[in-house]
Amino acid sequence: MKRNVDLNEITDGSCYGLNDLVRADCRDCAGCSECCRKMADTIILDPLDCFRLAQALSCSFDELLSGGRLELNMVDGIVLPNLKPRESDGCCPFLNAAGRCSIHAFRPGFCRMFPLGRYYQERTFSYILQTKECPKNRSKIRVSKWLDTPELQLNQKFVGEWHYFLEDISKSLIESPPETQRQAQLFLLHCFYRTPYTAEGEASFYAEFAERLDRARVLID
Repeated sequence: MKRNVDLNEITDGSCYGLNDLVRADCRDCAGCSECCRKMADTIILDPLDCFRLAQALSCSFDELLSGGRLELNMVDGIVLPNLKPRESDGCCPFLNAAGRCSIHAFRPGFCRMFPLGRYYQERTFSYILQTKECPKNRSKIRVSKWLDTPELQLNQKFVGEWHYFLEDISKSLIESPPETQRQAQLFLLHCFYRTPYTAEGEASFYAEFAERLDRARVLID
């Protein structure tokens, strides 16, 4: 999700790599679930997020949608899934009664990096520290450790490729006829989300995703 903001107003002014130390460690949140209660529809899910959820919860993408835990919205010109806030209180659907994340081991990428964000530039990206998003008094931690992500190098390649693929698709569809846009949106959902992945682990997920990405690139070639 693109944000047209001055980075100096929302960050500490620095960009971070995986080996850098950053003041992001919330010390297990210590009873605070503020970010899970004010998420609105901002937790956009990439194919890996949905793969993790489907595997861990033993359900399909469409079952996550019909069960009220995910919803579809337009994001920068592309229809994408996001966590659906509970209607009763607006909280994350996976926040339990104790104020803790019930899917912490397989939480989405956005949740893993918070209060970090990603800064995309010149077909790559770095991390930024959002200084106004988390009320906790945080300590320093290495970015790679904070992300708590298996197969981290493969993951970083995936994150960049997915972001710039969506950016390219969005630009290519701007002047396309409405029916062409509709068909492209349906294809993207079917290719990357609705069609189950046969992968048994994250390493094989990335290989399967790469194959699907190659097929989908015909939309912008």
